[in-house]
Order: sequence, then structure tokens, then C-alpha cells
Amino acid sequence: MKIRYYLKEMRIHHYIKNLLVFAPVVCSGNVLNPAKLLPSVFAFISFCLMSSAVYFINDIKDVEKDRLHPTKCRRPIASGEISVKSAVVFTAVLILAAVGVILLCRSIYPAIFIAVYFSVNLAYSFGLKNVPLLDVAILVSGFLIRALCGSVAADIYISNWLYLVIISGAFYLGFGKRRNEYRDLRDDETRDVIKKYSFDFLDKIMYVCMALIFVFYALWAVDERTISAYHSSGLIWTVPLVMLIFMKYSMAVESDSDGDPVEVLVHDKVLLGLCTLYGAIMLLLLYVF
Repeated sequence: MKIRYYLKEMRIHHYIKNLLVFAPVVCSGNVLNPAKLLPSVFAFISFCLMSSAVYFINDIKDVEKDRLHPTKCRRPIASGEISVKSAVVFTAVLILAAVGVILLCRSIYPAIFIAVYFSVNLAYSFGLKNVPLLDVAILVSGFLIRALCGSVAADIYISNWLYLVIISGAFYLGFGKRRNEYRDLRDDETRDVIKKYSFDFLDKIMYVCMALIFVFYALWAVDERTISAYHSSGLIWTVPLVMLIFMKYSMAVESDSDGDPVEVLVHDKVLLGLCTLYGAIMLLLLYVF
């Protein structure tokens, strides 16, 4: 068994999405509190394992289609580097490991969110990904579930405005990816759902979602409950930086990018620098000033 093929199929670089689990504990100022941080770590590891299991299931289900795709044919399962039988066994191991880790939180609620995440993505792999709008909505639900799981695991309240930021942000990323998939659509494209959209719709709705991000984030930053909880009125000054981050991301998406959020982030040094700057400012506001 060649480990590198399994690691490639697990899509480890996509684990960056699971960092959203830490949003509640970081933004609440409890990152140095072991009682709050440790359950978040368990939730993060569980989501990493379960998301990899979902990737395996999706690629097992689409193995024949992927073999006809010019780029997906290079994935380990589609290329035959991992047999379907071995992939099924490894998927079962990932699922069991994910369940075992999430139970370390000693609360049933994080386990419920992991189960919901798996069930929704299973439905996505077995048909819902072919339904326009619903395919993106399911991807959005994954981001929301991560944040909710982080909240219940650490027993920390999250502002409703922040939930709306996460939802609108996830829709923005999802429609941005679909936009570029449609732009690069080929005659031999194996994903029929892409053909059910139009470029104009995807382009417009993407920027509508970006505008909503700015509005909801600003409302979160000036909300009295937010200011009271974080003992800081300086969050409003992070709004221009958030706007700049998403505008830079939009520039990257409108270039030659395939629209995948992780690929865009890791290959754009300016965007990565802006995100790092935002993270540093937030830590200073929440933990120093």
C-alpha cells in the first residue's frame, strides 16, 4: 500500500476549511482555556477524518465518470492507484476514527453535527450534487455545520450576525467556484449540473453574496453584544480589511483560477498575506488590547 496515494485522496490541503471549527473558541477569547480548546481540537480532527471519508465516497461513486475527465482521471481511485475495494475499507476506517474522536468531546451534540455533516454529504454524493442551487447549498451547509459544531463542542455562543457572515461567505465561494467551472466548461464535461447554470447568473449572484458579507460583517462588528463580549470597539476597523480580502479574492477568481477556494488562497501570496494580517489584528484586538 502506497501511503502517498491515500494521503492524496484524503485531500489534506482542504483541511484548512475545518479551521472554522476554531472560530467560536478563538473569537470568544478562550483559546488559552484548555476546557474550551480541547473539545474544539477533537472536533477539528473529527471533521478532517470525516471530510476525507466524504471525498473517498464521492470518488468511489464517480470513478467511471472521473476516468473520462481530463484532470480528475489523475485522482488515485480513478487512475487505479487505489482499488475500489481498498478505498471502501479505508473509508470505513476513516468514518470509525472520526466517530471515535468526536466522542472524546463527552457531549452528544458535536457527534450529532458530525452525523448531520456526513448524512448531508452522502446525499450530495448520491444525487443532490446534480440539482442546481441545492448543490451549492449543501456545500454551504458544510461550513455552517463546522461553526455550529465548534460552538457546541466548546459551549460558546456565536452571534447570529456571524452565522450570516459564514453563510453568505460560503455561498460566495461556492458560486465563485461554479462560475469558473462554467467558464471552463468543455464539451466532454461529465458534471451535468454545471450546464444547468448560466455564466451571467453565477457572476451576478457571486457578487451579491460578497455585498452581503460586507453588510453582515459590519453589523457584527458594531453590534453592542459583540463589543460587550470582546471588550473592544475596534472591530469596526477590520471591515475595510475584510473588504480588501474579498476584493483580492475576486480578482484571483476572475483570472485563470479554477475557483477552488483552497487553491486560490495557497497560490496567491498577497491574499495569503492579507488573511494573515487580518488574523494577527483580530488576535491583538481580542487578546491584547
